[in-house]
Amino acid sequence: MRDYYEILGVGRNADGDAIKKAYRRLALQFHPDRNQGSAEAEEKFKEATEAYEVLRDSDKRAAYDRYGHAGVRGAGAGAGGFAGFDFADALNIFMRDFGGFGMGDIFGASQQRRSGPRRGADLRVRLPLTLEEVATGTKKKLKIQISDPCTGCHGTGAAKGAQPTRCPTCNGSGEIRRVQRSFLGQMVSVSPCPACNGERQRIEHLCPDCSGRGTQAGEKTIEVEVPPGVSSGDYLTLRGQGNAGARAAPRGDILVVMEVEEDDRFVRDGNDLIYELPITYTQAALGSDVEIPTVSGTARLKIPAGIQSGRMLRLRGKGLPHLQGAGRGDMIVRIVVWVPTELTSEQIALLHKLAKIESKAPAQLERDADRGFWSKVKEALGG
Repeated sequence: MRDYYEILGVGRNADGDAIKKAYRRLALQFHPDRNQGSAEAEEKFKEATEAYEVLRDSDKRAAYDRYGHAGVRGAGAGAGGFAGFDFADALNIFMRDFGGFGMGDIFGASQQRRSGPRRGADLRVRLPLTLEEVATGTKKKLKIQISDPCTGCHGTGAAKGAQPTRCPTCNGSGEIRRVQRSFLGQMVSVSPCPACNGERQRIEHLCPDCSGRGTQAGEKTIEVEVPPGVSSGDYLTLRGQGNAGARAAPRGDILVVMEVEEDDRFVRDGNDLIYELPITYTQAALGSDVEIPTVSGTARLKIPAGIQSGRMLRLRGKGLPHLQGAGRGDMIVRIVVWVPTELTSEQIALLHKLAKIESKAPAQLERDADRGFWSKVKEALGG
């Protein structure tokens, strides 16, 4: 896959307006309706739209700049989800952002794609996940309410024995074209046929079970395979498994949106996990070897003697896996020296002895390299 900036022909510091302008130019150049349905033009149109859909979104763009294609493959560009990005997605995105600028009138033929019985509505469901499930990936079953084809008419909307007929108003095309002349030349406007609502056919005798809709309420169980490393807001598209379309039209899609539950033990920063570890004064002064929790179990951590409160220790590869990419993030352990609020008489006596012989604290602590990282996460940790 080529670099998204290279595809659009913009620099990495291009702003949103420049990205939109570059995409519009390429989309008009390679739109299949201007290229007699050329497969090569269709591929370039799809490629440009995928690049645009990532770079126009600040979050997706930041992930792409940091991780490349692996960083945005999971979130999906448009409605592709983890399953990828196809030509239908590209057309929907183009019409979403430019459909109000007369593009349908320019191309005309693109309107034909929307005539005929309307596909079923997409269904959006949320899938709760634990951090452990994010770390390993999982399979989940969901029971959902969905519209199915009517059993009485098998989705046609016609009563038993009746057959839909071609709409006489539009002659089965599903659309009405009007030609207007102006000083700019001839303009063609296309709109759905008002007699058949763009469905190309009419039904004289409606099915009594569904009143001609062709659908009825149903229920189904779906199985979702979640890859490791997902985040809240990532989604998976199950194509053609959504609500049934009216009068035997194709089904819509199911969008399964990931919702990762918070884990009180960790703060997530991308693929890294941050853990706050309280230790005693003696552990900080003498050093220690402790066991800490990880997302998949436990790990041993060596605390060096003389460690200061707020210091960060890093355990490589103990974080979360990169989505559809190699490697894992790290576990970052923030040390907090715990000061007891209640002391026994023996502890007080020993501390008074220690106070007479301990070294004085320096006027200022040395700033270590971890402080820069901590400044990014201290708000999340309440530091």
